Amino acid sequence: MSPRLDESRTDQATSTLPPEPRAHTDAPHASDVEDTTTDSSTDALEGLEGLPEIPPFDEVAPLDARALSKTLFSRLESLEEGTHEYAYVRNTLVELNLALVKFAASRFRSRSEPMEDIIQVGTIGLIKAIDRFELSRGVEFPTFAMPTIVGEIKRFFRDTSWSVRVPRRLQELRLDLAKAGDELAQQLDRAPTVGELAERLGISNDEVVEGMAASNAYTASSLDAQPEEDDSEGALADRIGYEDHGLEGIEYVESLKPLIAELPPRDRKILSLRFVANMTQSEIGDELGISQMHVSRLLSRTLVRLRKGLTVEE
Repeated sequence: MSPRLDESRTDQATSTLPPEPRAHTDAPHASDVEDTTTDSSTDALEGLEGLPEIPPFDEVAPLDARALSKTLFSRLESLEEGTHEYAYVRNTLVELNLALVKFAASRFRSRSEPMEDIIQVGTIGLIKAIDRFELSRGVEFPTFAMPTIVGEIKRFFRDTSWSVRVPRRLQELRLDLAKAGDELAQQLDRAPTVGELAERLGISNDEVVEGMAASNAYTASSLDAQPEEDDSEGALADRIGYEDHGLEGIEYVESLKPLIAELPPRDRKILSLRFVANMTQSEIGDELGISQMHVSRLLSRTLVRLRKGLTVEE
């Protein structure tokens, strides 16, 4: 361990300031760590005698950072929250332990989110860990902080990576189903059934089906997404079915077929010309050699007969 981290600065005057902490490229966002101006930092260092000299953060070895953090945590407990001195020590602890955030963030490097965003979220977890840490418990700070940092990053992915927001219960159920499905697939040498998954997790079949349905909300595809190179079909929007409004009247069409079959040939001819060929009554009259008025009376009589036939069947 570096000797300069073990020796106190008792020989320095209170007006002598330690080297100003150098800005770190991956420092937490300004909204997460309290900002201190040069004058505030000067005031904050008044009365901080006894602290070891703080070198530039990027030059501190891991073991030295751990030893220095213990000293700073000890001093932090004796300071009043909200003071400049408290903010200075707290910010220094954040800078010293940013390596923990980078180490935790590297586990999620394969995710689609930018690494800068993951580090920023992890820094929030580091700040929470610093605020909750108690030196008297005898636990090393990295051991205490790492679960909080990783948990904050996982919470970030849980809340932002789903295409459709689903309840947390279903998000956790999706993970349980995936884990149980992999284990059962290895044991059974096939894909497990809904009943087998339900028995493994101790839940009902309906809950398993609900969790599987929620899994579909994790990712979404664009309707305009182009198919794969070996896929001869078009975009997804071209393959999605549409609502056929003609289905609404299919029941009436099927019910009318036997009634129409019972009509005289001329009445069936008039119906066909009017509603299939879309001819006017005058055109139908010319086609059949009768007057338009006669066509109107025949058509009206036929429609009344069909309407009564449908009513009787209903």
